[in-house]
Amino acid sequence: LREPGLNLRVVQLFRDPRAVHNSRLKARQALLRESIQVLRSRHRAEPRGSSRQQQQLLMPPGLLGGGRAPQPQHRAEFFLGGALEVICQAWLRDLLLARRAPAWLSHRYTQLRYEDLVREPRAQLRRLLRFAGLPVPPALESFVHNMTRGAAYSSDRPFLISARDAREAIHAWRERLSRQQVRQVEAACGEAMSLLSY
Repeated sequence: LREPGLNLRVVQLFRDPRAVHNSRLKARQALLRESIQVLRSRHRAEPRGSSRQQQQLLMPPGLLGGGRAPQPQHRAEFFLGGALEVICQAWLRDLLLARRAPAWLSHRYTQLRYEDLVREPRAQLRRLLRFAGLPVPPALESFVHNMTRGAAYSSDRPFLISARDAREAIHAWRERLSRQQVRQVEAACGEAMSLLSY
């Protein structure tokens, strides 16, 4: 970003952490290896001998008993929850840096909430392309609109990219996560959620 010879622009996409957790749970086996890597990144970032108490991972009650390792059937959820906690901490660092916006960052960085893109796909696309200094081809406007207004809501196959009614995905977590899971996500991600107006 500080290299004068590059005209690099960064768009950081955010999504409601409750919806992120819901999606990650839905694709738990596909994301298990990635979640473990995210948790390892936190471990490497912490200084050796740190007295930081381990925060409670995002898990339904009763999965851990007295500090023991999770039962094999709950292992994926254990790692997914911990990874989301690390992701939210990284988001918070990014959001706080963006608020202080050093000169080298202020005109090269913007944020986009997934929910805003889904509600106003054409307006948000135009905003992003203006930010990047690119034209807005009508075919691209039609594409983004069609991809977010498809007939179906979702697929049982994670990472399948197809047209769907993405507006339904915004609040799907309300029907699928337990109250306990929602409270745990909000506790772990509350500061970032507040800065993002979730």
